[in-house]
Amino acid sequence: MLIIVTGASSGFGYHISKQLIQHGHRVIGIARRAEHLQHLQQELGRDFFPLALDLSQPYVYLEEKFKSIPERFVLENVDVLINNAGLALGLERADNAQIDDWNQMVDVNIKGVLAMTKLVLPFMVKKKSGYIINMGSIAGSYPYPGGHVYGATKAFIKQFSLNLRADLAGMGIRVSNVEPGLSAGTEFSYVRFRGDTERVKALYEEVDAIQPEDIANTVLWLISQPKHININRIEIMPISQSSSALDVVKGSVYADKFVSP
Repeated sequence: MLIIVTGASSGFGYHISKQLIQHGHRVIGIARRAEHLQHLQQELGRDFFPLALDLSQPYVYLEEKFKSIPERFVLENVDVLINNAGLALGLERADNAQIDDWNQMVDVNIKGVLAMTKLVLPFMVKKKSGYIINMGSIAGSYPYPGGHVYGATKAFIKQFSLNLRADLAGMGIRVSNVEPGLSAGTEFSYVRFRGDTERVKALYEEVDAIQPEDIANTVLWLISQPKHININRIEIMPISQSSSALDVVKGSVYADKFVSP
């Protein structure tokens, strides 16, 4: 199969690409850092095509970049799109967050997924075959302090995936949303904490978190399923993580409004 993987230069994307190549597939790897993609091509060989582009750029820019792809990697032949690229920025309370961070998360986590989906979907519909795998997050289902916009972008991806399924009913196109929990071995937390290695180290200390290989194995399993089966969403947590009880805040600033006279 011919498979597009966004965010291919590191973390989940790197291990997904590597796993797919090892199982005989061809991969178009997309990422911003051209030098990382070149190293990856040297490692994975001729079945990996590196395409350096920024998913936050306008749609017409993405269209132009895909015109440079050689014939054996053309969009018309894409079987699977893995929308893996995404990021979280900051963990501050919403009133202290930076609007530029919010905009960047929306640009990559939402607009980038929409653009890539729009690029490949017409070809999948034409041949009545294809698979779109979106990389969501448990943050799209479970709220936590500081997760405001990141969680909202992943909730969007969850609902977008389900709505795509509704739109594409009877078209032979599958759509899945993969929702990982706490994951290590990626740049995710380093980006979120702006390179604060001590903060990242503290987060993963004594925690057996999900590894990129786990997600790569999950993706490989998904595309290996019979074509009449669609996995709508798959939520994955390490056993060291679970949802918690709802908080009850004592001494709320609003408490005095509810005190009986």
